[in-house]
Amino acid sequence: MKKFLLALLFVPLIAFGSEESVHLDKAPVNLEDYASLQRGARIFTNYCLSCHSANAMRYSRLEDIGLTKDQIKNNLMFAAANVGDIMSISMSPENAKEWFGAAPPDLSVEARARTPDWLYTYLRGFYLDPSRPTGWNNTVFEKVGMPNVLWSLQGEQVLKKGADPHDEHAAPEFELVKAGKMTPIEYNAMVGDLVNYLTWMGEPIKTTRQELGIVVLLFLGVFFILAYYLKKEFWKDIH
Repeated sequence: MKKFLLALLFVPLIAFGSEESVHLDKAPVNLEDYASLQRGARIFTNYCLSCHSANAMRYSRLEDIGLTKDQIKNNLMFAAANVGDIMSISMSPENAKEWFGAAPPDLSVEARARTPDWLYTYLRGFYLDPSRPTGWNNTVFEKVGMPNVLWSLQGEQVLKKGADPHDEHAAPEFELVKAGKMTPIEYNAMVGDLVNYLTWMGEPIKTTRQELGIVVLLFLGVFFILAYYLKKEFWKDIH
């Protein structure tokens, strides 16, 4: 029985150690950069929201990053009638599974589940692979089922000969074989905006929570000093 319980304790360690590690680039996340968040919201609604839902987010929440109701209605709402609607999609999970083999995941908290660095590297890590049904593979998510929906912006790239896409110590090297509408620098900046928005969407109140936390800690610090001297005053005559 003891051996069985000991084996159960080591199962999570074995599973964790068996996951393949890859190199991840640092995502340029700045939740106070409203211009970046607004650009990211536009990219998300134009390129991601057709297949991926965000059922934990309402369009009206975009007012928190400086957008007005009219801006949201006129520029970001393509499948909803009211600003208070959630960011859902018309495609049913059954149809998605039939067409793609699996329903595309909801992206409401994807940045919290995967980390912003993972998403930033993933969205820049697509490369041509004729062996895959979609013609695309990814350095972070090997044999990914999702095609590169941003290929018209990024262009088409292949891995350089001899490059190891799963080397955790170095970023894989690509060769651009067909230019997209954006330069590599412009594309990286656009992906940074998208990941910044996805990070914000995963916890819109994060900045407020952190600011409130600082206020609470300062209050507790002042209260501790007052409580300490009050305690000394109450106990000064007791030996």
